[in-house]
Amino acid sequence: MIEDKLLIWRLKHGSSDALGRIYKKYKDYLLRLAFAMLNDRAAAEDIVHDCFVSIAQSTEKLKLSGNFKSYLATCVVNRLRNANKARQRREVFGQDEAGTEMSNLERPEQWIIDSEQLRRLNNAMAQLPHQQREVIILHAQGEMKFKAIAELQGVSINTVQSRYRYGLDKLRSILNSEVKL
Repeated sequence: MIEDKLLIWRLKHGSSDALGRIYKKYKDYLLRLAFAMLNDRAAAEDIVHDCFVSIAQSTEKLKLSGNFKSYLATCVVNRLRNANKARQRREVFGQDEAGTEMSNLERPEQWIIDSEQLRRLNNAMAQLPHQQREVIILHAQGEMKFKAIAELQGVSINTVQSRYRYGLDKLRSILNSEVKL
């Protein structure tokens, strides 16, 4: 946290190296978060890069009172929401499974099993209401606390916890019903 404050101070005072260090520090975390919500690696990279471009363009306006990691996650989530709204306006639907990569060529059967499990999980997550899906991803994948998610969504902590619990219950139900088939 102190390192973040120092980097932000350096960024505000014109250090281009500071933005690069912030990018290196948080890029993977933000990409995982965006990819978990989009299931599209290229779109996730675009969203994360847009956030950093926005920060670079408005460093003098940057005012932080809390956790910088949460600030960046909020930036990504807000851009994701805007992208989702734009996509819905264009009425383009569909999933791109090109984001799954074969990590172990020596064990293709394990890759097939992992890919199938990931596909099932992604399909089940897609069936959840957006607010529940967002809370689950932000908490489980994004490692955000319920309080930060509540502030981001503009609701109470109890509402966020309920969305998380009901989302997990529904996810469990969807996945269990697939197993019984």
